[in-house]
Amino acid sequence: MRRYERASTLPTSNRPVENWGKLLGDTAAVASMLDRLLHHARVLTCGPKSWRTRLHSERTAS
Repeated sequence: MRRYERASTLPTSNRPVENWGKLLGDTAAVASMLDRLLHHARVLTCGPKSWRTRLHSERTAS
């Protein structure tokens, strides 16, 4: 509890939050973890296309 509401935590994933329970195998534990992580969270979701993939495609096309 020393860190709660005193410091930032920035978890990142290439999987949607909805799939974490299936990926980690324990949906109850993951639901509890996400409840705590997302309590005051701002979730940023990027599109399926990668910026690096786009740049690579543009460079190889020219």
